[in-house]
Amino acid sequence: MAAQRATATAHSTGSTTQKKSDAGRGAPGRPRFVGALLILLSVIAAALCFIAFAEWLPSDRGRFRDYQAAQPCPAHATEQVRVEKDCLSTWRYTVVETVVKSGGKSSTYRATLKGGATLRRVADFGDPGPLLETLEPGDKVTGIIWRRTIMALSKDGVRQDTSEAPRDEIQMNAAFGLMAGLLAALTFVFGAVRLVRPRAPEPFTWDPYGRRMLITVVSVCFGTGLLTVWTGIPWPVVPAVTVPLVACVAGVMYRGLRRDAVSGT
Repeated sequence: MAAQRATATAHSTGSTTQKKSDAGRGAPGRPRFVGALLILLSVIAAALCFIAFAEWLPSDRGRFRDYQAAQPCPAHATEQVRVEKDCLSTWRYTVVETVVKSGGKSSTYRATLKGGATLRRVADFGDPGPLLETLEPGDKVTGIIWRRTIMALSKDGVRQDTSEAPRDEIQMNAAFGLMAGLLAALTFVFGAVRLVRPRAPEPFTWDPYGRRMLITVVSVCFGTGLLTVWTGIPWPVVPAVTVPLVACVAGVMYRGLRRDAVSGT
């Protein structure tokens, strides 16, 4: 009898342990739902990447080239001629008010201008100098107009571009587009693993692999974009450097996590 009781107790304990183990693994429904959601997010990110390289980057590059090639408008040209010829016109304005407010994300650099008796225009800038910070109400300035927009203001030989002026900074367009593309690949892999292995997606989980890779992608793309803008390196260098670097980091991290899992650390 004692032996039978011991056997029954062991069997009961084993069954309970097995049930707890199965419960701990959890049903595959939720991981697969998360996987499908990640794949959907990867499709959205891939679409943003396509838009950046197919539309945004060529558009900004073409606008900058058109602005650089624009010539002064003919004297006494009408507004229609200025628009059709895509030329540069100059207007005289009187400064009504300036706002120079530096405060991180809430920085504001703006000049309110008056042209004629009733016309008022606002010009926004990316920084206070070299002209905006010296302007006072009543000062006379010359505005350079292109496509009906103020591109720059000048006074006594000092000129400052407005925020609307096209800039040769498409490296950042490439960096943001590439960031979207890499995040699309990352979320697709993590989502696919959860669909195929819903009970054991490791190491393709948020902590630590997903979190580290997200930080890596954002840091590398943003840093490479800024570096190429500051140095004037052509935009194709951004993907040429960023993709191999991120792939290398992903591989090193993956091997490290797999090694830790095998060793039990």
